[in-house]
Amino acid sequence: MNLNNTYREKLLNAVLFFAKKVKNPSKVKVYKLLYFLDFEHFKETGRSVTNLDYYAYDFGPVPKAFHEELLDNRVPDDFAKKLSLVPFKSEESGKQGAMFQAKSAPDLSVFSPREQKILQNMADIFQNVDAKMISDISHFKNHPWDKTLKEKGPKAKIEYSLAIDKEAQVSLEDALTAVHEREEMLTAFPPRKKL
Repeated sequence: MNLNNTYREKLLNAVLFFAKKVKNPSKVKVYKLLYFLDFEHFKETGRSVTNLDYYAYDFGPVPKAFHEELLDNRVPDDFAKKLSLVPFKSEESGKQGAMFQAKSAPDLSVFSPREQKILQNMADIFQNVDAKMISDISHFKNHPWDKTLKEKGPKAKIEYSLAIDKEAQVSLEDALTAVHEREEMLTAFPPRKKL
């Protein structure tokens, strides 16, 4: 993937935003923040912010493709000038992990006002929450991760439509239409490869 499409720019800038705004922005914590950002935005509009797909791993929802890009705690080439990963040993679990470190400020102009509001709300809510607690929150009963794990099993894709509940601002039908239209658009106009 390369920084030549809007979703990729939003992903980079969301990670930069969270790396600057929350305490201890570990990979686990940022994965959950991205999940909450995308699923909250979907609940309001029928569209995700980053276009990531999340999977029901044991420790919560994980953006699998992005996670695989970060193996060995290396950031993708198109993120390297603005973002790094710094290894650390977790005081909570004793496990090795990595913290995101922003090398520049996020460009918030890539986000709509609604997206900016949700980004800020997520940062405010989870600013001082540790990785274990945010993982526990992502495991709440009858929420998308929990439903996926129960219905499809471990490592199954979490469908965005599971975010639609009685508090949603869009109907399930409208949300599914938006998903279908997005898939058609990405098929017709796939992200270009960097030259």
